[in-house]
Amino acid sequence: ERPAPPFTTSTLTQEASRKLGYSTERTMQIAQRLFQGMEIGDGEIEGLITYHRTDSTTLSEKALGEAARVIRQMFGEEFYKGPRRYQTRVKNAQEAHEAIRPTDFRLSPQRLASVLSHDELRLYELVWKRTMASQMSDARVLKTTVELTGRGLDHEPCVFSASGKAIEFAGFRRAYVE
Repeated sequence: ERPAPPFTTSTLTQEASRKLGYSTERTMQIAQRLFQGMEIGDGEIEGLITYHRTDSTTLSEKALGEAARVIRQMFGEEFYKGPRRYQTRVKNAQEAHEAIRPTDFRLSPQRLASVLSHDELRLYELVWKRTMASQMSDARVLKTTVELTGRGLDHEPCVFSASGKAIEFAGFRRAYVE
């Protein structure tokens, strides 16, 4: 299984609604605060995410390099196999900006827990995890399906099916699960 690309405005609002229960308006207000910046302990205001109004899934070369370093450090070498570049599939996409991503990959959600509000932290965590996962190794999943065929009361054939999967290597799922 391959990881999803980093967030665009549309995918961020959809995922925040699905996972966090946030309205589009609430998501964009929180994203605006994270973009404008917070005082994170050294007295300076620092923007925590890149511009949040974008159709692009592209990450800069600098961001790709920083993500690689942090993934190797936090998860290990086996979780990084090289940079992933995603193509935007939206026709007439506004790609002047990068995908929505953390401005500093070293600022994990845990490091910001004492600085951000509950809602800000939850949205930042979504952005951070999705961006990290987008650059991580594929997950290897074993899938199995079993079918049993029998006859019903009217002698019509009946098929019973059961399927399951087991994760062989977590890959990107270590950081983010859809």
